Amino acid sequence: MKRFKKNALFFIVLVLIAVQGSSRDDYDYYDYYDYYAVYMDRTDLKKSISYKPGTEQEMKNPGKIYYKHPYLYVNEKYKGVHVFDNTDAKLEKKGFIVAPGCLDMAVKDNIIYLDNSVDLVSFNLETLKETKRIENVFPEPTPPNWNVRTDYDRPENLVIVEWIKR
Repeated sequence: MKRFKKNALFFIVLVLIAVQGSSRDDYDYYDYYDYYAVYMDRTDLKKSISYKPGTEQEMKNPGKIYYKHPYLYVNEKYKGVHVFDNTDAKLEKKGFIVAPGCLDMAVKDNIIYLDNSVDLVSFNLETLKETKRIENVFPEPTPPNWNVRTDYDRPENLVIVEWIKR
């Protein structure tokens, strides 16, 4: 019985020390999150897919790469897809497909399939127009790590399209 009391007292002291050490009253808790979410209104998201010809879109945060002769498609995380012509191994930038929240893509025939945050979008590479959208197929993009604050009180018509490091 004496040993039980000793162990119980040790456990209680350990718990009190742990609770004391986890107090966050002396600083603002939200200043220590690594990433914050960028939101877009649902109606704006539906109108966001477009094609920009030319080379003005800079490659800053490349993601997945897809090759379908003679084109090379390089994902720009959360922004869209760079389109390069690789005819005769001479890489020439042709344009950029704007798709907020895009992290993945696939190409079949003349259609590129993109994630537009939570929606699946098919984009015709010949006409350079969106051909179909299926809403709410994917979960919202998740941050690169989980040290984030989630806004539970945000309006219902907003979706996350990007995570930016503080």
